Amino acid sequence: MKQIPKSRAASKKSSAPNPTAVSAYYARLPEPAKSTLQKVRAAILSACPKGTLETISYGIPTFKYNRSICAIAAFKNHCSLFPMSGFILDKFHAELSSFEVSKGTVRFPIDKPLPDPLLKKIINARLTQISEKQKSKSRR
Repeated sequence: MKQIPKSRAASKKSSAPNPTAVSAYYARLPEPAKSTLQKVRAAILSACPKGTLETISYGIPTFKYNRSICAIAAFKNHCSLFPMSGFILDKFHAELSSFEVSKGTVRFPIDKPLPDPLLKKIINARLTQISEKQKSKSRR
């Protein structure tokens, strides 16, 4: 049996569900970023299947269902959605045109959350992508 080096084992532990760490992340955010991310969080969770875990990974809230679905974060001058897939950003390029988009991030104002319908479409597309990847792996 191959042993995981302690440093890697510790990093795996850090992404385990920890409601206290997640709550602490949101609690330390200043307004209006806190309210904005709470609205984005609610839209994401409403689109995710039961059993989706919200964890802290790389220091930010990350939503996982078999794999990472997306992550969100607040910064000094903006909030971000990390859909964990360039394909998803390309698919919604037109709908995201009013936001700043880079290779793996959608940035939006700290006082204006992404629209719920758009977030739900992004999450559903990401879940479909994850499901298709798992199906193709199981066929091998």
